[in-house]
Amino acid sequence: MNTLHRSHLDLNTPCPVSSIYTKIPQTPTSITCYKHPFSCFSVTRYRITRSRCKGLPVAKALPKTKVTKTNPQVGNGELVESNRKLVDSIARGLIGVVAAVSVCLDSPAMAESLTIAFPASRTHEVNAVQRTLVETWGLIRETFVDPTFNHQDWDSKLQQTMVEMLPLRTADAAYSKIKGMLSTLGDPFTRIISPKEYQSFRIGSDGNVQGVGLFVNTEPKTGHLVVLSCVEGSPADRAGIHVGDELVEINGERLNGISGEAAAQKLRGHVGTSVTVKVHNGKKLAIDSSFREVRLPREFIKLSPISSAIIPHRTPDGHVSKTGYVKLLAFSQTAADDMKHAIYELENQGVESYILDLRNNPGGLVKAGLDVAQIWLDGDETLVNTIDRDGNMLPINMINGHALTHDPLVVLVNEGSASASEILAGALHDNGRAKLIGNRTFGKGKIQSVTELHDGSALFITVAKYLSPALHTIDQVGITPDVQCTTEMLNAPKESGLLRKKSAVSSSSLEGDSCILVAEHELDNQESKGSAS
Repeated sequence: MNTLHRSHLDLNTPCPVSSIYTKIPQTPTSITCYKHPFSCFSVTRYRITRSRCKGLPVAKALPKTKVTKTNPQVGNGELVESNRKLVDSIARGLIGVVAAVSVCLDSPAMAESLTIAFPASRTHEVNAVQRTLVETWGLIRETFVDPTFNHQDWDSKLQQTMVEMLPLRTADAAYSKIKGMLSTLGDPFTRIISPKEYQSFRIGSDGNVQGVGLFVNTEPKTGHLVVLSCVEGSPADRAGIHVGDELVEINGERLNGISGEAAAQKLRGHVGTSVTVKVHNGKKLAIDSSFREVRLPREFIKLSPISSAIIPHRTPDGHVSKTGYVKLLAFSQTAADDMKHAIYELENQGVESYILDLRNNPGGLVKAGLDVAQIWLDGDETLVNTIDRDGNMLPINMINGHALTHDPLVVLVNEGSASASEILAGALHDNGRAKLIGNRTFGKGKIQSVTELHDGSALFITVAKYLSPALHTIDQVGITPDVQCTTEMLNAPKESGLLRKKSAVSSSSLEGDSCILVAEHELDNQESKGSAS
Protein backbone atom coordinates (compact mmCIF):
# COMPACT_ATOMS: atom_id res chain seq x y z
CA MET A 1 0.00 0.00 0.00
CA ASN A 2 1.26 3.48 -0.76
CA THR A 3 2.87 5.36 2.08
CA LEU A 4 0.95 8.11 3.84
CA HIS A 5 2.63 11.44 4.52
CA ARG A 6 1.94 12.92 7.93
CA SER A 7 3.59 15.00 10.62
CA HIS A 8 2.72 13.48 14.02
CA LEU A 9 0.16 10.86 13.12
CA ASP A 10 1.14 7.29 12.33
CA LEU A 11 -1.77 5.62 10.61
CA ASN A 12 0.35 3.30 8.53
CA THR A 13 1.79 1.34 11.48
CA PRO A 14 -0.94 1.28 14.12
CA CYS A 15 -0.34 0.19 17.69
CA PRO A 16 -1.36 -3.36 18.63
CA VAL A 17 -3.89 -2.10 21.14
CA SER A 18 -5.45 0.31 18.66
CA SER A 19 -5.83 -1.89 15.58
CA ILE A 20 -9.37 -2.88 16.40
CA TYR A 21 -12.46 -3.47 14.33
CA THR A 22 -15.96 -3.85 15.66
CA LYS A 23 -17.87 -7.09 15.16
CA ILE A 24 -21.07 -5.09 15.45
CA PRO A 25 -20.01 -1.43 15.41
CA GLN A 26 -22.26 0.08 18.05
CA THR A 27 -21.12 3.63 17.45
CA PRO A 28 -19.68 5.20 14.36
CA THR A 29 -16.02 4.97 15.17
CA SER A 30 -12.83 6.13 13.55
CA ILE A 31 -9.92 4.55 15.35
CA THR A 32 -6.33 5.60 15.02
CA CYS A 33 -3.16 5.73 17.05
CA TYR A 34 -0.73 8.51 17.77
CA LYS A 35 3.02 8.02 18.08
CA HIS A 36 2.69 10.05 21.25
CA PRO A 37 5.16 10.14 24.16
CA PHE A 38 2.70 9.29 26.92
CA SER A 39 3.57 10.60 30.35
CA CYS A 40 4.78 8.03 32.82
CA PHE A 41 2.95 7.40 36.07
CA SER A 42 4.01 5.91 39.36
CA VAL A 43 1.38 4.99 41.91
CA THR A 44 1.57 3.45 45.32
CA ARG A 45 1.75 -0.35 45.01
CA TYR A 46 2.06 -0.14 41.20
CA ARG A 47 4.25 1.58 38.67
CA ILE A 48 2.57 2.07 35.28
CA THR A 49 5.12 2.86 32.61
CA ARG A 50 4.16 3.92 29.13
CA SER A 51 6.29 4.05 26.03
CA ARG A 52 5.37 5.05 22.50
CA CYS A 53 2.30 2.90 21.86
CA LYS A 54 4.26 -0.34 22.01
CA GLY A 55 1.95 -2.29 24.23
CA LEU A 56 -0.01 -2.44 27.43
CA PRO A 57 0.98 -0.84 30.74
CA VAL A 58 3.52 -2.79 32.78
CA ALA A 59 2.77 -2.97 36.52
CA LYS A 60 5.50 -3.44 39.08
CA ALA A 61 5.13 -3.64 42.85
CA LEU A 62 6.39 -0.70 44.89
CA PRO A 63 7.52 -1.12 48.47
CA LYS A 64 5.24 1.13 50.48
CA THR A 65 2.77 3.99 50.55
CA LYS A 66 4.11 7.48 50.58
CA VAL A 67 3.00 11.07 50.14
CA THR A 68 5.19 13.60 48.35
CA LYS A 69 4.24 17.25 48.37
CA THR A 70 3.93 19.07 45.11
CA ASN A 71 7.01 20.83 43.76
CA PRO A 72 6.14 24.56 43.75
CA GLN A 73 8.40 25.16 40.72
CA VAL A 74 6.29 23.12 38.33
CA GLY A 75 4.93 26.19 36.61
CA ASN A 76 1.22 25.58 37.09
CA GLY A 77 0.09 27.64 40.05
CA GLU A 78 -3.51 26.51 40.04
CA LEU A 79 -2.53 22.86 39.96
CA VAL A 80 -0.01 23.36 42.77
CA GLU A 81 -2.62 25.04 44.95
CA SER A 82 -5.20 22.35 44.19
CA ASN A 83 -2.78 19.61 45.18
CA ARG A 84 -1.77 21.43 48.33
CA LYS A 85 -5.39 21.59 49.45
CA LEU A 86 -5.76 17.86 49.21
CA VAL A 87 -2.46 17.25 50.97
CA ASP A 88 -3.54 19.65 53.72
CA SER A 89 -6.82 17.74 54.05
CA ILE A 90 -4.88 14.53 54.48
CA ALA A 91 -2.59 16.16 57.03
CA ARG A 92 -5.61 17.30 59.08
CA GLY A 93 -6.70 13.69 59.38
CA LEU A 94 -9.65 13.90 56.99
CA ILE A 95 -8.17 11.03 54.96
CA GLY A 96 -6.20 8.39 56.74
CA VAL A 97 -4.63 6.22 54.03
CA VAL A 98 -3.18 7.86 50.96
CA ALA A 99 -1.20 7.13 47.83
CA ALA A 100 0.76 9.30 45.44
CA VAL A 101 0.82 9.74 41.67
CA SER A 102 4.00 11.16 40.13
CA VAL A 103 3.56 12.52 36.62
CA CYS A 104 6.69 12.95 34.48
CA LEU A 105 5.90 15.89 32.23
CA ASP A 106 7.38 16.00 28.74
CA SER A 107 7.01 19.71 28.14
CA PRO A 108 10.26 21.72 28.65
CA ALA A 109 8.23 24.32 30.52
CA MET A 110 7.00 21.69 32.98
CA ALA A 111 9.93 19.33 33.01
CA GLU A 112 9.89 18.62 36.74
CA SER A 113 7.97 15.84 38.44
CA LEU A 114 4.47 16.64 39.69
CA THR A 115 3.06 14.63 42.59
CA ILE A 116 -0.64 14.36 43.35
CA ALA A 117 -1.86 12.75 46.56
CA PHE A 118 -5.07 10.75 46.76
CA PRO A 119 -6.87 8.46 49.23
CA ALA A 120 -6.31 4.73 48.79
CA SER A 121 -9.32 2.49 49.47
CA ARG A 122 -8.93 -0.40 51.88
CA THR A 123 -11.37 -2.42 49.75
CA HIS A 124 -9.34 -4.51 47.32
CA GLU A 125 -11.88 -4.26 44.45
CA VAL A 126 -12.17 -0.50 44.74
CA ASN A 127 -8.41 -0.08 45.10
CA ALA A 128 -7.96 -1.93 41.79
CA VAL A 129 -10.43 0.43 40.10
CA GLN A 130 -8.50 3.38 41.52
CA ARG A 131 -5.55 2.17 39.49
CA THR A 132 -7.78 2.12 36.41
CA LEU A 133 -8.87 5.65 37.28
CA VAL A 134 -5.24 6.82 37.32
CA GLU A 135 -4.63 5.24 33.92
CA THR A 136 -7.79 6.82 32.53
CA TRP A 137 -7.04 10.24 33.94
CA GLY A 138 -3.47 10.21 32.62
CA LEU A 139 -4.39 9.17 29.10
CA ILE A 140 -7.10 11.83 28.93
CA ARG A 141 -4.67 14.41 30.31
CA GLU A 142 -2.14 13.69 27.58
CA THR A 143 -4.26 13.05 24.49
CA PHE A 144 -7.84 14.38 24.78
CA VAL A 145 -8.64 16.71 21.90
CA ASP A 146 -9.80 19.55 24.16
CA PRO A 147 -6.85 20.73 26.30
CA THR A 148 -9.27 22.69 28.53
CA PHE A 149 -11.09 19.43 29.36
CA ASN A 150 -14.44 21.13 28.77
CA HIS A 151 -13.23 24.18 30.73
CA GLN A 152 -12.58 22.36 33.99
CA ASP A 153 -9.60 21.53 36.20
CA TRP A 154 -8.87 17.96 35.13
CA ASP A 155 -6.31 17.38 37.86
CA SER A 156 -8.84 18.32 40.51
CA LYS A 157 -11.25 15.89 38.85
CA LEU A 158 -8.87 13.06 39.64
CA GLN A 159 -8.67 14.07 43.27
CA GLN A 160 -12.42 14.55 43.55
CA THR A 161 -13.16 11.16 42.00
CA MET A 162 -10.62 9.41 44.21
CA VAL A 163 -12.27 10.89 47.31
CA GLU A 164 -15.73 9.85 46.04
CA MET A 165 -14.48 6.28 45.57
CA LEU A 166 -13.17 6.00 49.13
CA PRO A 167 -16.44 4.90 50.86
CA LEU A 168 -17.44 2.54 48.04
CA ARG A 169 -17.34 -1.23 48.45
CA THR A 170 -17.85 -2.64 44.94
CA ALA A 171 -16.00 -2.37 41.65
CA ASP A 172 -19.21 -1.57 39.75
CA ALA A 173 -19.87 1.43 41.95
CA ALA A 174 -16.27 2.58 41.51
CA TYR A 175 -16.45 2.22 37.71
CA SER A 176 -19.56 4.37 37.71
CA LYS A 177 -17.40 7.14 39.18
CA ILE A 178 -14.95 6.86 36.29
CA LYS A 179 -17.83 7.05 33.81
CA GLY A 180 -19.16 10.07 35.66
CA MET A 181 -15.76 11.75 35.47
CA LEU A 182 -15.56 11.12 31.72
CA SER A 183 -19.09 12.46 31.18
CA THR A 184 -17.95 15.89 32.39
CA LEU A 185 -15.78 16.16 29.27
CA GLY A 186 -18.93 16.71 27.20
CA ASP A 187 -17.86 14.21 24.54
CA PRO A 188 -20.06 11.10 24.15
CA PHE A 189 -17.34 9.31 22.17
CA THR A 190 -14.80 9.45 25.02
CA ARG A 191 -15.80 6.56 27.23
CA ILE A 192 -14.68 3.43 29.06
CA ILE A 193 -16.11 -0.04 28.45
CA SER A 194 -15.86 -3.15 30.57
CA PRO A 195 -13.54 -6.05 29.76
CA LYS A 196 -16.51 -8.12 28.62
CA GLU A 197 -17.75 -5.35 26.33
CA TYR A 198 -14.25 -4.85 24.97
CA GLN A 199 -13.85 -8.49 24.05
CA SER A 200 -17.15 -8.30 22.19
CA PHE A 201 -15.92 -5.15 20.47
CA ARG A 202 -12.84 -6.82 19.01
CA ILE A 203 -13.32 -8.80 15.87
CA GLY A 204 -12.88 -12.57 15.97
CA SER A 205 -10.60 -14.37 13.55
CA ASP A 206 -13.54 -15.92 11.71
CA GLY A 207 -15.57 -12.72 11.47
CA ASN A 208 -18.59 -14.34 13.12
CA VAL A 209 -20.70 -12.98 15.94
CA GLN A 210 -23.69 -14.51 17.70
CA GLY A 211 -26.53 -12.04 17.77
CA VAL A 212 -29.40 -10.49 15.83
CA GLY A 213 -27.51 -8.41 13.24
CA LEU A 214 -28.15 -4.86 14.43
CA PHE A 215 -25.79 -1.91 14.05
CA VAL A 216 -26.78 0.62 16.74
CA ASN A 217 -25.50 4.03 17.74
CA THR A 218 -26.17 6.60 20.44
CA GLU A 219 -27.44 9.75 18.77
CA PRO A 220 -25.34 12.51 20.40
CA LYS A 221 -28.02 15.22 20.45
CA THR A 222 -30.84 13.12 21.95
CA GLY A 223 -28.98 10.27 23.64
CA HIS A 224 -31.37 7.80 21.99
CA LEU A 225 -30.17 4.47 20.62
CA VAL A 226 -30.87 4.39 16.90
CA VAL A 227 -30.43 1.68 14.29
CA LEU A 228 -27.70 2.47 11.77
CA SER A 229 -28.26 -0.69 9.75
CA CYS A 230 -29.19 -4.35 9.82
CA VAL A 231 -27.05 -7.14 8.42
CA GLU A 232 -28.84 -8.38 5.32
CA GLY A 233 -30.75 -11.58 6.00
CA SER A 234 -30.22 -11.35 9.76
CA PRO A 235 -33.05 -11.85 12.30
CA ALA A 236 -33.39 -8.07 12.72
CA ASP A 237 -33.58 -7.59 8.96
CA ARG A 238 -36.21 -10.32 8.56
CA ALA A 239 -38.26 -8.75 11.35
CA GLY A 240 -38.52 -5.49 9.43
CA ILE A 241 -36.35 -3.31 11.68
CA HIS A 242 -35.13 -0.36 9.63
CA VAL A 243 -32.44 2.29 9.61
CA GLY A 244 -33.48 5.18 11.87
CA ASP A 245 -35.65 3.10 14.18
CA GLU A 246 -35.10 3.83 17.85
CA LEU A 247 -34.29 0.96 20.19
CA VAL A 248 -36.41 1.58 23.29
CA GLU A 249 -36.28 -1.63 25.36
CA ILE A 250 -34.43 -4.94 25.46
CA ASN A 251 -36.17 -7.76 27.31
CA GLY A 252 -38.41 -5.22 29.01
CA GLU A 253 -35.52 -3.05 30.23
CA ARG A 254 -35.60 0.61 29.28
CA LEU A 255 -32.45 1.80 27.54
CA ASN A 256 -32.30 5.37 28.81
CA GLY A 257 -28.68 6.35 29.29
CA ILE A 258 -27.30 2.98 28.15
CA SER A 259 -24.35 3.10 25.76
CA GLY A 260 -24.32 1.45 22.35
CA GLU A 261 -21.79 -1.11 23.57
CA ALA A 262 -23.94 -2.04 26.58
CA ALA A 263 -27.03 -2.40 24.38
CA ALA A 264 -25.15 -4.55 21.87
CA GLN A 265 -23.95 -6.77 24.71
CA LYS A 266 -27.57 -7.36 25.71
CA LEU A 267 -28.51 -8.20 22.11
CA ARG A 268 -25.72 -10.73 21.67
CA GLY A 269 -25.90 -14.23 23.09
CA HIS A 270 -25.69 -17.91 22.31
CA VAL A 271 -27.23 -19.24 19.12
CA GLY A 272 -30.62 -20.78 19.88
CA THR A 273 -31.61 -18.20 22.46
CA SER A 274 -33.74 -15.17 21.71
CA VAL A 275 -34.18 -11.57 22.79
CA THR A 276 -37.25 -9.30 22.75
CA VAL A 277 -36.78 -5.71 21.61
CA LYS A 278 -39.14 -2.76 21.57
CA VAL A 279 -38.56 -0.34 18.72
CA HIS A 280 -40.02 2.98 17.69
CA ASN A 281 -40.32 3.70 14.00
CA GLY A 282 -38.26 6.82 13.55
CA LYS A 283 -40.02 7.73 10.33
CA LYS A 284 -43.45 8.01 11.93
CA LEU A 285 -44.96 10.46 14.37
CA ALA A 286 -44.28 9.74 18.02
CA ILE A 287 -47.57 7.99 18.71
CA ASP A 288 -48.23 4.70 20.47
CA SER A 289 -49.00 2.86 17.24
CA SER A 290 -45.40 3.42 16.07
CA PHE A 291 -44.02 1.27 18.91
CA ARG A 292 -43.79 -2.49 18.51
CA GLU A 293 -42.20 -5.45 20.23
CA VAL A 294 -40.31 -8.06 18.24
CA ARG A 295 -38.86 -11.37 19.44
CA LEU A 296 -35.58 -12.04 17.64
CA PRO A 297 -33.71 -15.36 17.57
CA ARG A 298 -29.95 -15.18 17.96
CA GLU A 299 -27.95 -16.66 15.09
CA PHE A 300 -24.42 -16.73 13.72
CA ILE A 301 -23.96 -13.45 11.87
CA LYS A 302 -21.29 -13.57 9.19
CA LEU A 303 -19.67 -10.19 8.74
CA SER A 304 -17.92 -9.78 5.42
CA PRO A 305 -16.80 -6.20 4.77
CA ILE A 306 -17.22 -6.40 0.97
CA SER A 307 -19.91 -7.59 -1.40
CA SER A 308 -19.92 -6.99 -5.14
CA ALA A 309 -21.99 -7.51 -8.27
CA ILE A 310 -22.06 -6.54 -11.94
CA ILE A 311 -24.93 -4.36 -13.13
CA PRO A 312 -25.38 -4.46 -16.93
CA HIS A 313 -27.33 -1.60 -18.48
CA ARG A 314 -27.90 0.08 -21.81
CA THR A 315 -26.59 3.62 -22.18
CA PRO A 316 -28.57 6.33 -24.04
CA ASP A 317 -26.54 5.69 -27.20
CA GLY A 318 -27.50 2.01 -27.18
CA HIS A 319 -24.20 0.68 -25.85
CA VAL A 320 -24.51 -2.14 -23.30
CA SER A 321 -22.02 -1.59 -20.51
CA LYS A 322 -21.14 -3.20 -17.20
CA THR A 323 -21.06 -1.31 -13.92
CA GLY A 324 -19.19 -2.78 -10.99
CA TYR A 325 -21.17 -2.48 -7.77
CA VAL A 326 -19.12 -2.71 -4.55
CA LYS A 327 -20.70 -2.42 -1.12
CA LEU A 328 -18.41 -1.75 1.84
CA LEU A 329 -20.07 -2.62 5.14
CA ALA A 330 -17.38 -1.56 7.61
CA PHE A 331 -13.73 -0.55 7.75
CA SER A 332 -12.08 -3.67 9.10
CA GLN A 333 -8.40 -4.56 8.99
CA THR A 334 -9.00 -6.47 5.74
CA ALA A 335 -11.26 -3.91 4.05
CA ALA A 336 -8.61 -2.49 1.69
CA ASP A 337 -7.27 -5.87 0.62
CA ASP A 338 -10.81 -7.19 0.10
CA MET A 339 -11.63 -4.08 -1.93
CA LYS A 340 -8.56 -4.61 -4.14
CA HIS A 341 -9.52 -8.21 -4.74
CA ALA A 342 -13.08 -7.24 -5.69
CA ILE A 343 -11.87 -4.58 -8.15
CA TYR A 344 -9.39 -6.93 -9.79
CA GLU A 345 -12.18 -9.46 -10.34
CA LEU A 346 -14.55 -6.82 -11.73
CA GLU A 347 -11.86 -5.43 -14.03
CA ASN A 348 -11.23 -8.91 -15.40
CA GLN A 349 -14.94 -9.15 -16.23
CA GLY A 350 -14.88 -5.97 -18.28
CA VAL A 351 -16.63 -3.40 -16.09
CA GLU A 352 -16.44 0.18 -17.35
CA SER A 353 -17.65 2.13 -14.33
CA TYR A 354 -18.16 1.72 -10.58
CA ILE A 355 -20.67 2.35 -7.82
CA LEU A 356 -19.16 2.32 -4.32
CA ASP A 357 -21.93 1.89 -1.75
CA LEU A 358 -21.15 3.32 1.71
CA ARG A 359 -24.75 3.53 2.86
CA ASN A 360 -25.25 2.44 6.48
CA ASN A 361 -21.51 1.97 6.96
CA PRO A 362 -20.85 3.25 10.51
CA GLY A 363 -17.06 3.45 10.21
CA GLY A 364 -14.15 1.57 11.74
CA LEU A 365 -10.40 1.96 11.38
CA VAL A 366 -9.18 5.30 10.07
CA LYS A 367 -6.24 3.60 8.40
CA ALA A 368 -8.58 1.25 6.54
CA GLY A 369 -10.56 4.22 5.20
CA LEU A 370 -7.40 5.94 4.00
CA ASP A 371 -6.09 2.74 2.43
CA VAL A 372 -9.36 2.29 0.53
CA ALA A 373 -9.19 5.90 -0.69
CA GLN A 374 -5.74 5.24 -2.17
CA ILE A 375 -7.16 2.44 -4.28
CA TRP A 376 -9.06 5.06 -6.28
CA LEU A 377 -6.64 8.03 -6.28
CA ASP A 378 -3.34 9.01 -7.92
CA GLY A 379 -0.52 11.32 -6.93
CA ASP A 380 0.04 13.14 -3.65
CA GLU A 381 -3.55 14.04 -2.86
CA THR A 382 -4.67 15.12 0.60
CA LEU A 383 -6.96 12.45 2.04
CA VAL A 384 -8.07 14.21 5.22
CA ASN A 385 -7.05 17.11 7.44
CA THR A 386 -6.74 16.46 11.16
CA ILE A 387 -6.77 19.11 13.88
CA ASP A 388 -4.93 18.26 17.07
CA ARG A 389 -5.60 19.47 20.61
CA ASP A 390 -3.49 22.57 20.02
CA GLY A 391 -5.44 23.55 16.92
CA ASN A 392 -2.69 22.55 14.49
CA MET A 393 -3.84 21.44 11.05
CA LEU A 394 -2.16 18.19 10.00
CA PRO A 395 -2.95 17.11 6.43
CA ILE A 396 -2.53 13.42 5.65
CA ASN A 397 -1.36 12.96 2.06
CA MET A 398 -0.59 10.07 -0.23
CA ILE A 399 2.89 9.78 -1.67
CA ASN A 400 3.07 8.77 -5.32
CA GLY A 401 -0.29 7.02 -5.30
CA HIS A 402 -1.41 4.84 -8.20
CA ALA A 403 -5.12 4.06 -8.58
CA LEU A 404 -6.13 0.54 -9.55
CA THR A 405 -8.68 1.91 -11.99
CA HIS A 406 -9.57 5.25 -13.55
CA ASP A 407 -13.07 4.22 -14.60
CA PRO A 408 -15.89 6.62 -13.69
CA LEU A 409 -16.98 6.34 -10.06
CA VAL A 410 -19.95 7.41 -7.94
CA VAL A 411 -20.32 6.91 -4.21
CA LEU A 412 -23.61 6.23 -2.41
CA VAL A 413 -24.05 7.69 1.09
CA ASN A 414 -26.89 8.22 3.56
CA GLU A 415 -27.57 9.16 7.16
CA GLY A 416 -26.01 5.86 8.27
CA SER A 417 -22.66 6.67 6.62
CA ALA A 418 -20.45 7.82 9.47
CA SER A 419 -16.91 8.47 10.56
CA ALA A 420 -14.44 6.57 8.33
CA SER A 421 -17.18 6.44 5.66
CA GLU A 422 -17.29 10.22 5.71
CA ILE A 423 -13.49 10.44 5.54
CA LEU A 424 -13.48 8.21 2.45
CA ALA A 425 -16.41 9.96 0.79
CA GLY A 426 -14.83 13.35 1.43
CA ALA A 427 -11.45 12.24 0.05
CA LEU A 428 -12.96 10.90 -3.19
CA HIS A 429 -15.31 13.84 -3.64
CA ASP A 430 -12.99 16.74 -2.81
CA ASN A 431 -10.22 15.33 -5.01
CA GLY A 432 -12.61 15.23 -7.97
CA ARG A 433 -12.63 11.45 -8.23
CA ALA A 434 -16.29 10.75 -7.52
CA LYS A 435 -19.74 12.31 -7.30
CA LEU A 436 -21.73 11.61 -4.12
CA ILE A 437 -25.31 10.42 -4.39
CA GLY A 438 -27.84 9.80 -1.65
CA ASN A 439 -28.63 11.69 1.54
CA ARG A 440 -26.72 13.78 4.06
CA THR A 441 -24.27 11.66 6.09
CA PHE A 442 -24.28 11.13 9.86
CA GLY A 443 -21.80 13.86 10.78
CA LYS A 444 -19.06 12.44 13.00
CA GLY A 445 -15.85 14.38 12.50
CA LYS A 446 -13.87 13.06 15.46
CA ILE A 447 -11.21 10.37 15.72
CA GLN A 448 -10.79 8.07 18.72
CA SER A 449 -7.82 6.15 19.99
CA VAL A 450 -8.47 2.92 21.91
CA THR A 451 -6.25 1.65 24.72
CA GLU A 452 -6.71 -1.56 26.64
CA LEU A 453 -6.18 -0.88 30.35
CA HIS A 454 -4.54 -3.14 32.91
CA ASP A 455 -7.83 -4.80 33.93
CA GLY A 456 -8.93 -5.64 30.37
CA SER A 457 -11.29 -2.69 30.04
CA ALA A 458 -10.81 -0.23 27.17
CA LEU A 459 -10.65 3.53 27.06
CA PHE A 460 -11.88 5.37 23.96
CA ILE A 461 -10.51 8.91 23.71
CA THR A 462 -11.32 11.54 21.13
CA VAL A 463 -7.82 12.63 20.10
CA ALA A 464 -8.44 14.74 17.00
CA LYS A 465 -11.03 16.39 14.82
CA TYR A 466 -10.97 16.17 11.07
CA LEU A 467 -12.00 18.19 8.04
CA SER A 468 -12.37 17.03 4.46
CA PRO A 469 -9.54 17.76 1.98
CA ALA A 470 -11.40 20.91 0.92
CA LEU A 471 -11.63 21.93 4.61
CA HIS A 472 -15.34 21.20 4.93
CA THR A 473 -16.57 20.65 8.48
CA ILE A 474 -18.11 17.22 9.00
CA ASP A 475 -18.75 16.91 12.75
CA GLN A 476 -22.47 17.36 13.55
CA VAL A 477 -22.92 18.63 9.98
CA GLY A 478 -22.34 15.67 7.71
CA ILE A 479 -21.64 15.70 3.99
CA THR A 480 -24.32 16.81 1.56
CA PRO A 481 -24.26 14.69 -1.62
CA ASP A 482 -24.14 16.18 -5.10
CA VAL A 483 -27.39 14.47 -6.03
CA GLN A 484 -30.21 13.54 -3.68
CA CYS A 485 -32.08 10.30 -4.20
CA THR A 486 -35.47 9.57 -2.66
CA THR A 487 -38.17 6.98 -3.21
CA GLU A 488 -40.31 9.63 -4.90
CA MET A 489 -37.81 9.69 -7.76
CA LEU A 490 -39.00 6.24 -8.77
CA ASN A 491 -42.18 7.93 -10.00
CA ALA A 492 -40.36 10.41 -12.21
CA PRO A 493 -41.65 10.55 -15.81
CA LYS A 494 -39.92 8.01 -18.02
CA GLU A 495 -39.44 10.51 -20.77
CA SER A 496 -37.11 12.54 -18.55
CA GLY A 497 -34.43 9.94 -19.20
CA LEU A 498 -33.30 10.15 -15.58
CA LEU A 499 -34.63 6.79 -14.47
CA ARG A 500 -35.13 3.99 -16.92
CA LYS A 501 -35.83 0.31 -16.56
CA LYS A 502 -32.68 -1.59 -15.78
CA SER A 503 -31.52 -4.81 -17.33
CA ALA A 504 -31.28 -7.87 -15.14
CA VAL A 505 -28.68 -7.59 -12.37
CA SER A 506 -26.77 -10.24 -10.52
CA SER A 507 -28.49 -9.43 -7.21
CA SER A 508 -32.25 -9.06 -6.94
CA SER A 509 -31.78 -6.69 -3.99
CA LEU A 510 -30.43 -4.08 -6.43
CA GLU A 511 -33.59 -4.08 -8.52
CA GLY A 512 -35.61 -0.92 -8.07
CA ASP A 513 -33.02 0.77 -5.84
CA SER A 514 -33.63 4.40 -6.73
CA CYS A 515 -30.15 5.53 -5.70
CA ILE A 516 -28.49 2.95 -7.94
CA LEU A 517 -30.68 4.09 -10.80
CA VAL A 518 -29.64 7.69 -10.18
CA ALA A 519 -26.01 6.56 -9.92
CA GLU A 520 -26.23 4.89 -13.32
CA HIS A 521 -27.57 8.09 -14.81
CA GLU A 522 -24.67 10.05 -13.32
CA LEU A 523 -22.19 7.52 -14.69
CA ASP A 524 -23.74 7.87 -18.15
CA ASN A 525 -23.20 11.63 -17.87
CA GLN A 526 -19.56 11.15 -16.89
CA GLU A 527 -18.96 8.74 -19.76
CA SER A 528 -20.61 11.05 -22.27
CA LYS A 529 -18.51 14.00 -21.08
CA GLY A 530 -15.41 11.84 -21.37
CA SER A 531 -16.31 10.91 -24.93
CA ALA A 532 -16.99 14.53 -25.85
CA SER A 533 -13.61 15.65 -24.56
